Parts: sequence; C-alpha cells; structure tokens
Amino acid sequence: MPPISRLCVYCGSAGAVDPRYRQAARELGEALAAAGIELVFGGGRIGLMGIAADAVLAGGGRVVGIIPERLRDAELAHRGVDELVITASMHDRKRVMAERADGFAVLPGGIGTLDEMFEILTWRQLGLHDKPIFLVDIAGYWQPLCALLDHIVAQHFAASLVPRLLCVVPDIAALMQALGTIPTGRSTRSELL
Repeated sequence: MPPISRLCVYCGSAGAVDPRYRQAARELGEALAAAGIELVFGGGRIGLMGIAADAVLAGGGRVVGIIPERLRDAELAHRGVDELVITASMHDRKRVMAERADGFAVLPGGIGTLDEMFEILTWRQLGLHDKPIFLVDIAGYWQPLCALLDHIVAQHFAASLVPRLLCVVPDIAALMQALGTIPTGRSTRSELL
C-alpha cells in the first residue's frame, strides 16, 4: 500500500453518542496529527466530525473540510480548519473528498456515514479508485454491517470482498498500524472482509 498522507474520515455528526465513539474520534485526530497525516472530512463542527478535526488541529496537524453550501449556510461548518471547500451538492462533496484523499476510514455514524462508505466502496468495486478503505469497528459498532456484508456475499449478490475492498480494524491503534504509522510489534486484531 502506498503511503497515506491524506486520510478521508467518514463519521457521525450526532453529539449525544457513546463516549467510546467520541474518544475514538479524538484518538484518531491525535494520531493523525502525530503521524503528519492530513485529515480530509465533511467539514462539520459537530459530533465525531468536529471532535476529530479539533484533535488534529490541537496536535498541529492539517485539516481540510469539504461541506455543501446548504450545510455551511446552516452554520454547521467548522470555521477553524486550514481549508474549507464549499461544494454545490452532497454528490460534489463526496467526489471532492475522494479526490483529495489517499485512503478512507469509517468511524461510527448514521445514514450519512453509510451513504459515504457504500459509495466509496462501490467506486472501488467498479475500479474507479484503488485506495484502501478501513472500517473502524469501535466497540463492535459495525458488527451488524459486517454480518450483512457476509450475508450479501453468501447470497451471491456480490463476489467475495476478501480482501480487495474493505479492511475491518477494531480500534484506532489497529488503523494506524494498518496505515504503517506505528510499529507492528503491537498485538492487534485486524480482519479483512
């Protein structure tokens, strides 16, 4: 895998979520800053998105937010980022995020996070990009999704996803290890879907 210098992170914008998800977003931001990896994200100041961006900025890292005009105008844009790109639509937002990133990490989130993940996963399946995608399974959050993906493959609606499309990692340490930013001597479980 080529080195990752810009990681696109998809995650939730909800604020009242399990503290473990909030802590993971903070840990990721801190780790990205320490590793010199630029955060590319949805540009929001709320929820896990805001927590991750704030942690990168606090650690001296670079943050690029990509936000549709409609959401910026609803006062959801994070004004402290290094670069805030305003797009005309959600579709443009996803395209620009994909273009600006070397890889993707999916933290816990809702329907919007799933939309972003499935689109970038589909683009990889279709050969539109070959950038790594990591599903970060904080506290087992993505286990129901993993079961659904296994079911889709078992029912022959998709070819085997092993290991070409998606890598499932249990936590931020395993993600950073997979990105090649921490020594591999640490024992972590990483599972390819």
